Amino acid sequence: MDDPVLDGGRHEAALRGLSRLNYLSGSARTIWPPLAALARQLGRRQLRVLDVATGAGDVPVRLWRMAQRAGLHLEIQGVDVSPRAVEFAAGRAIAEQAAIHFSVADVLASPLPGGFDVVICSLFLHHLAEEQGVLLLQAMAQAATHLVLVSDLRRSMAGLALTHLAAWTLSGSDVVRVDGARSVRAAFTVREAAALARAAGLTGAIVERHWPFRFLLSWQRS
Repeated sequence: MDDPVLDGGRHEAALRGLSRLNYLSGSARTIWPPLAALARQLGRRQLRVLDVATGAGDVPVRLWRMAQRAGLHLEIQGVDVSPRAVEFAAGRAIAEQAAIHFSVADVLASPLPGGFDVVICSLFLHHLAEEQGVLLLQAMAQAATHLVLVSDLRRSMAGLALTHLAAWTLSGSDVVRVDGARSVRAAFTVREAAALARAAGLTGAIVERHWPFRFLLSWQRS
């Protein structure tokens, strides 16, 4: 999916497949409770949220829907290095009538925009080497006024088997089928993710296991 020479049709098919897998694995449902809890803690009905490496934009769209049902306004900005992904995500938001802004940005090469209550990231950390992961977490912490949330794959043999099955039964994309197994093999364990957070200076970060073979790393500024 990260191959710049990948043609538009295969890239779009991969984004749709990934969106379907995100839905079934509950990425947005994992991220939503800490967001809602922060709003209650702050006594506010509005939060500014930055979604790093937004991909298909499905996670912010689903979070926006959840917030609407809960009477909470999320002002969401999604960024991704791929212009194709940003175009796809923007089209999805328009179709869903979700007020979300998307823009192109290389989060590993330039600082993240600041002033956001919450900075989130879903299914991107496993693409990075340890040093890059530390830099990403540091950048997210700098951009977040209150909360950092990272949802990602948890490496395990059982997770590899389930991902292989899901990719072949739920997506017709050859890219998703190949990248799925590669992603699980490249993913971090809970212990490794916690070590990344410590190396990034995110003191007090919590890493929790979530079904199916996912984890949520959360850090709140004290």
